[in-house]
Amino acid sequence: MKKLILIIVGVVMAFAASAQLKARWGSIDVRYPLDCKTSVCDHAVNNVMAWRGERVNLQLVVTNESNDKECVVEYRFSDLKSNIGKPIPASNVVGGFVQPVITDKFTGCGRHEVDAYGEELVADRITDTNPTTLTAGSRRGLWFTVQVPQDEKVVGTYKGYVELVCNGKKKRYEYFISVTARTLPAPKDWTFHLDLWQNPYAVARVHNVELWSDEHFDVLRPYMLKLASAGQKAITATLIDRPWDGQTCDPFGSMVTWVRKADGSWWYDFTIFDRWVEFMMSCGIDKEITCFSMIPWKLSFRYYDQATHSHKYINCAPGEETYAQFWGGMLSAFSAHLKEKGWFDKTFISMDERSLAQMQAAIKVIKEYAPGMKISMAGNYHPEIEEDIHDYCLDIFAYGAYTPELLAKRRAQGKVSTYYTCCSAEYPNLFTFSSPADAEFIALEALKKGLDGYLRWAYNSWTVTPEEDSRFIAWPAGDTYVIYPFSISSIRWERLVQGIQQFEKYKILLAEAKSEGNEERIAELEELLEYIDLNRIATDSERMVGAFREGLNAIMW
Repeated sequence: MKKLILIIVGVVMAFAASAQLKARWGSIDVRYPLDCKTSVCDHAVNNVMAWRGERVNLQLVVTNESNDKECVVEYRFSDLKSNIGKPIPASNVVGGFVQPVITDKFTGCGRHEVDAYGEELVADRITDTNPTTLTAGSRRGLWFTVQVPQDEKVVGTYKGYVELVCNGKKKRYEYFISVTARTLPAPKDWTFHLDLWQNPYAVARVHNVELWSDEHFDVLRPYMLKLASAGQKAITATLIDRPWDGQTCDPFGSMVTWVRKADGSWWYDFTIFDRWVEFMMSCGIDKEITCFSMIPWKLSFRYYDQATHSHKYINCAPGEETYAQFWGGMLSAFSAHLKEKGWFDKTFISMDERSLAQMQAAIKVIKEYAPGMKISMAGNYHPEIEEDIHDYCLDIFAYGAYTPELLAKRRAQGKVSTYYTCCSAEYPNLFTFSSPADAEFIALEALKKGLDGYLRWAYNSWTVTPEEDSRFIAWPAGDTYVIYPFSISSIRWERLVQGIQQFEKYKILLAEAKSEGNEERIAELEELLEYIDLNRIATDSERMVGAFREGLNAIMW
């Protein structure tokens, strides 16, 4: 009798455990609310298309439907198999449960109290914690990315599954990837000009390591490899201390040591700059070295005074003789050093959001003391200096100045023309409360406007506790970073990369159609751009991005 009771109890418990955990396929356009009682309407997707070499995303929604019991959930990704192609190993599938962070709402630019605009939990951080505990009545999205190999033997319809284990009970959820015979180039060969500014100082703080130590470079590597995997083109370097006047939680220091010797002459130590650039190049980021800034937000320049054994400041502005002398010597020495290292042709003196008069004065100094040095700028359009700006990035509210004729001329000259968004634009953007589709829309907007790419000022300028609270003392939540400490991904990051891939695929197909004189294919591709309409992004980004992707998939197949 006791054995029968135990068997019955065991069956009941097993049934309860099985019934407690529910999962269904969801949409990558949705940040799923944490409360499983909240109704969510979406389009379930477990079948996607891909080129060889492409990364594709899926999301399984996992719910603990118990009213009073937590559930420890473990997940496992299987190999993907096709009846005609080479298997895709499980190691090519990465992801995890999407965890919440505190966000707020769009507030525009300017400083404010952190809690001035309320707080809300939003799903964004894709952790790799496995197993994960789901409290009673809670829901999580299980987001994962499949890296399809470039191998020519990978082709056909692949089936894989996600296995969930809760309280000893297992259940599998199948998904499918249709892989075409087309191949996406490696990220280093992507044409999209991605420029996300890196903050190595924030990494040193979060990992509690000495700045520029071997340990610092060791912990930096995963972050920069992730950035390289998105096709990043530029290395963010600093020539002075606090070029942005310490606006972030971790202010940028100078990678160049300025020393005024006792005899009044100047000496410049480029050791840290060299180590940083060499390190970034070893991670695969090597197209540009963007050096900030000859025109900082506060026109005060720090140096070490050998005579007094102390740090001092020179206050001077573009157009002043003191400014020209201060920068002239450094630019001469810097140019010579860059030429010796073989980096001169890829190095830019970079400024952001500066006035025309300041830019003209700085350009004059550059031309005099560093002839041939390239210049980059992010900000408003100044036709008077356009010829001097090799890499010009316009604010989304100003990029209408890029006429087709101007873009064609700049492209023929080998110049780069991009756009950026920051705290001033609600859409499209990469805030933690932004629609996931907005991140993918960013690259498609560049495509629609005929631009080369996109810039954003913050890859990893973290808040105090970014894994918990994305709000900051200035700007809308999430404005300061798109990935999390310990190289943890986010929904925003994955969708940004997905958009860049669509940009690349479109460019490849268009170039192919033009080379073949295929007017019908060219017309089909041009029609796809009609889906992308910035005027409708506030309410329609998911539909626009989805329609473009589906249309491109139909053409490429």
